[in-house]
Amino acid sequence: MCLSCILDMGNSGLTSRWNMQALTDDKKENLITAVYIGSIFLLLAMVYFVNASKDIVGNIINFFGTFTLFPVPGTNLSLPAPINPGAFLGLYVVVFQFCLGLGILEMMVLALRILLRSSVSRKAETVENVVFWLGTSYLVITYLVNSSLISDWFVFWSAVIIIGGLSLVARSFILLVHR
Repeated sequence: MCLSCILDMGNSGLTSRWNMQALTDDKKENLITAVYIGSIFLLLAMVYFVNASKDIVGNIINFFGTFTLFPVPGTNLSLPAPINPGAFLGLYVVVFQFCLGLGILEMMVLALRILLRSSVSRKAETVENVVFWLGTSYLVITYLVNSSLISDWFVFWSAVIIIGGLSLVARSFILLVHR
């Protein structure tokens, strides 16, 4: 079935053609979960095979082997960080690809949730995941791939925490608008 045919049919045509109305809400959510988990495995395999020549496993082992405590700039606190963050550019690109792929996958899950008329809380949760994974992919490419400074390592993790907060705000906003 072509995509334009699905779009032309609208929700009622899609659900009657595939008899989705006969499924309970729990079965629809189980179906979405199964598709989602399977898609994550496919994404992991694709990212691995696209980057197979980069020795991903070896790079991950080397990456964590270089961790030591560094003082966080402007504080008396020391946190773990790689000795030379710029030495793992290839690994950061793989992480970027995975985060971006997961963000796109979450957008497809959101579309599926809308088509199957999932609950607002499930849609809001998926929007939260979209914001988090696409935001994290942006941060990886901005702070890890394009920089080799230890201070950017700590800025990256601070920004990930901020993106986590923004994703929670996006979820809350959707829930608030629905009420």
